[in-house]
Amino acid sequence: MTVEQIYTGCLAQGAYYIASNGEAVIIDPLREVGPYIDRAEKDGVKIKYILETHFHADFVSGHLDLAAKTGATIVYGPTANTKFDCHVATDGEVLKVGDVEIHVLHTPGHTMESTTYLLKDESGKDHAIFSGDTLFLGDVGRPDLAQKAATMTQEELAGILFDSLRNKIMTLADEVIVYPGHGAGSSCGKNMSKETVGTIGDQKATNYALRASMTKEEFVAEVTDGLSAPPAYFPENVRMNKMGYESLDKVMEKGLRPLSPDAFEAAANETEALVIDTRHQNTFIKGFVPQSIFIGIDGSFAMWVGALILDINQPILIIADSGREEEVVTRLSRVGYDNSIGFLEGGFDAWKAAGKDVDTLDQVTAEELKGIEGATIVDVRKQGEYLSEHVVDAVNVELDYFNDQMASVPQEGTFYVHCAGGYRSVIASSILKARGYHNMVDVAGGFKAIKEAGLSVTDYVCPSTL
Repeated sequence: MTVEQIYTGCLAQGAYYIASNGEAVIIDPLREVGPYIDRAEKDGVKIKYILETHFHADFVSGHLDLAAKTGATIVYGPTANTKFDCHVATDGEVLKVGDVEIHVLHTPGHTMESTTYLLKDESGKDHAIFSGDTLFLGDVGRPDLAQKAATMTQEELAGILFDSLRNKIMTLADEVIVYPGHGAGSSCGKNMSKETVGTIGDQKATNYALRASMTKEEFVAEVTDGLSAPPAYFPENVRMNKMGYESLDKVMEKGLRPLSPDAFEAAANETEALVIDTRHQNTFIKGFVPQSIFIGIDGSFAMWVGALILDINQPILIIADSGREEEVVTRLSRVGYDNSIGFLEGGFDAWKAAGKDVDTLDQVTAEELKGIEGATIVDVRKQGEYLSEHVVDAVNVELDYFNDQMASVPQEGTFYVHCAGGYRSVIASSILKARGYHNMVDVAGGFKAIKEAGLSVTDYVCPSTL
């Protein structure tokens, strides 16, 4: 028996490969399915099942393309309703894979179809669970994402999740391995560990939501407390996973059209496409295509695309470092942004060489900022980061909800934008520039550099006193 976690850091997402005696299953595959097929071919096994723990909201699964290319059966848990052929398993159903068994444990609460898969080894002993978004390391799944689809309140769903955890998961032996659907950085939970593999025993001892003495009422209150609004693209990803989507091969073909500077400019004007520049922030600020938005490929690219681009069908034109265009289109597709229509051939250097207009962002160092008396500072970090420690009198405008908080951005006078290290502030500044703001200045190095420069900061401030 082989069990392998295939972890994708930019989405904080775990997919899984299990193989035994000539057969394999893939659990919660990403959109690009080539690596799973290559892995199975390397081992000389046939992919028999594609197991989905639930209808994912934070990424588009590769179940349809993988099934089409391998003939594997797509499996969902009880109550799932799709527009494509799949096997809707019953609670307790056993799936044979080579010499091992996978038992279907219906664990609703995050969503009503949410299912945990229990792997038993060749001797029939419980080996591991693949818990999707039901149980994370350090946390449990959010009960608020499926309230509309389930016609229930988040409190009702949390109560169902409590029962699932107590009756189906906490009854398992302490040594059973836990393979979760996500780790720290995902928007699917609020307190996830940076670790990506644990055990039932560890979670019983450390996970706040699995306290033995916890009542259902306490669980509901704690799990629903402090939930931030989910990214706007989540419902669209659920719809695509449930209803179907265009083959990734076609998405890639459309998105990887090389466009000359003239053709690129014409496409932007004719289609009203959004131009996304994915180069490093330090390169972007020195020169970029006017009206383009910076979202660097080396950060949490897909998550920021989903949080900031409200229309999942928005036509997108790409500026990337040479050789990384395919990576950009792929990572856009992971969160359902399938309408890439081409990339700038030769990158920004070709645009500049063609004599096209170029824009830049103003930037200061933290040392320079320190010397500006009475500077207006906009902090685009998350509220929790800001409340923990921030520059005295800084205004917090979270990048996560930037579209809804633009009214908090100073309309007049120069202001200085920072985040933690410099990535998010350049995203924010590029958005502001594209919307006609010319009075902002980026702070190089972010809050880390600001603290090192010795600017006055304040510790935790209770939200009620802000």
